[in-house]
Amino acid sequence: MVSIHRMGSSHLINVTTPLIREGFSLNKQTGFVPPHQPLSRLPAAWEAWEANLDAAVSQKLQLAERVEAITDENKRTAEEAKAREWRNDVEKMPLLAIDNLNSSEEALRRAHHVLSILLHFYAHTVPSAESIIIPRSLTIPLLQVSSFLRHPPINTYSDNSLYNWAHREPRGEGVLPTIDNLRCQTIFSGTADEDEFHLTSTRIELRGGEALELLRLIVDEISAGDTGALERITGHLGRVAVVIQELREILLSLKKTVDPEVFYNEIRPWLTGADGDPWGRPWIFEGKDEVESWAEMSEVTGSTAGQSSLIQALDSYLGVEPDSGGGQSTYSSQPGKKSFQERVRSYMPYQHREYLERLRNNQHQLRALVRGVVAEEQDSLVVKAYDSAVKALKEFRDAHMIIVTLYVIGPARRAGKKSATVVADSQATPGATRKSGVGSSEETDTRLMEQAFGGNGESDDALKGTGGTDLVRFLKGIRDQTALAYLRNK
Repeated sequence: MVSIHRMGSSHLINVTTPLIREGFSLNKQTGFVPPHQPLSRLPAAWEAWEANLDAAVSQKLQLAERVEAITDENKRTAEEAKAREWRNDVEKMPLLAIDNLNSSEEALRRAHHVLSILLHFYAHTVPSAESIIIPRSLTIPLLQVSSFLRHPPINTYSDNSLYNWAHREPRGEGVLPTIDNLRCQTIFSGTADEDEFHLTSTRIELRGGEALELLRLIVDEISAGDTGALERITGHLGRVAVVIQELREILLSLKKTVDPEVFYNEIRPWLTGADGDPWGRPWIFEGKDEVESWAEMSEVTGSTAGQSSLIQALDSYLGVEPDSGGGQSTYSSQPGKKSFQERVRSYMPYQHREYLERLRNNQHQLRALVRGVVAEEQDSLVVKAYDSAVKALKEFRDAHMIIVTLYVIGPARRAGKKSATVVADSQATPGATRKSGVGSSEETDTRLMEQAFGGNGESDDALKGTGGTDLVRFLKGIRDQTALAYLRNK
């Protein structure tokens, strides 16, 4: 008989106590999403930041690259003047101290949300012929807030998906968020598509909370090691597989709510960081040397779903091997350097980074247990349940490739070819996606998967995600790496 005591309970992660869970900012019901609605506005002392954000949103500032493509000279001049006036107002903002924000992480999160969005509005509206110089009034408080939060001074996934939600319909104090009652607090483009894009990630994070709690319970069962543990672990794994399948369905629901052309042309550019300027300009942060204890800014990549802690946590619990960082993995973004997964951890809230670090230092308990069962050919139900959970995670990554093909690879090809025939074939008319139900059939999904995994040429391999990675190469590699975690069922 296989004894789960052999796993060595002294090496297991103790995430069962309220202190540990609270310390990692992890809720048993909502996962990495805060259980209470994030602060929607800073106190009056910092109203200058909020007012300038309100102005950027209400005036519907446009990306510099889109403004410069306007053929009507009067309209182009008007848009340039509007953006320039707004940037002038940002430059004139008073340099506000953050001392009274330091005692509230909720306020600091709101401050980072507001300041990082102001940063992206500012940088992405500067005309191509001008340098991007972020004024002291924005640089200094952003670096100070980021320093307290141990977070990069850039707009990240957590700004847009974890701390950017509100109840769509007002709820009583203390009511947990639900996936069907969410709205965004702030978006760049003013489109319903962007609202749905960010909320899809929030819904995935929320729904994933149950999977994290089930996997935590599995760790407890391995530690307890009583005679009924394997049966309970099998049941928990079966439920984990169901939840991850639901995450896949939530991800694919993007096809019904977000137009690929709107995403690629009107949303995605706002999310790119300082390493993604279309004209290759650096972002110069005026006054950064005045901020004490601020290290040289090395993380400047924009917001990407890869900055989610949820999927990396699922990988660790299920024993999907992360990249070693030695450049040998099929999904290491640059040979000899840190993998994309390692790099994006610095963009996560520091509590979530610490949680993942604890998981990585104590991973493989579950996989080792199931491998022991396989070796002794005992209790195959737990093996099947484990492989079902891994299969669900692999299929989630398949779905991610479908989404990337539809929303990034396809529009990038069309933009590169600039062919009327290609545009017509791809249903590129804004709004056509929702009307025609693009991607709603299994046949369409299969076709998109073939495009994503079929090796579509060097141009696809060179595509960069908003997180700066070699998009196709990375996603292919990590999907294949997940498949290697199967123990029996292929």
